[in-house]
Amino acid sequence: MYLFFLYLMAGFFVFAGTMHFVKPRMFIKIIPPYFPHPKVLNAIAGMFEIIFGVGLLFESTRTISAIGVILLLLAVFPANIYMYQKGDKGIPKWALFLRLPLQFALIAWAYLYV
Repeated sequence: MYLFFLYLMAGFFVFAGTMHFVKPRMFIKIIPPYFPHPKVLNAIAGMFEIIFGVGLLFESTRTISAIGVILLLLAVFPANIYMYQKGDKGIPKWALFLRLPLQFALIAWAYLYV
């Protein structure tokens, strides 16, 4: 079961990171306006999601990748708050609110691999 959830997390982050490049507008629009260079920030976040996701798959890089996932989730948390405050067409406000504590669940999940 340990490996199933590890691979699931790795796949989730590789997929999410890839989506930063496939559908960048979806991510750029939730970057708060007080952050400079949203396109660059989006690319950096996507790149690190892919790197950390792949890194979770290898025992030699698993711990540093899990720590990286935790730090990344903390770094993007302002975007999730901004998305909730701003709202998003097509996503109910309650779902955006529930996404906030989900970040902490993902952090706890990543911590299992530290």
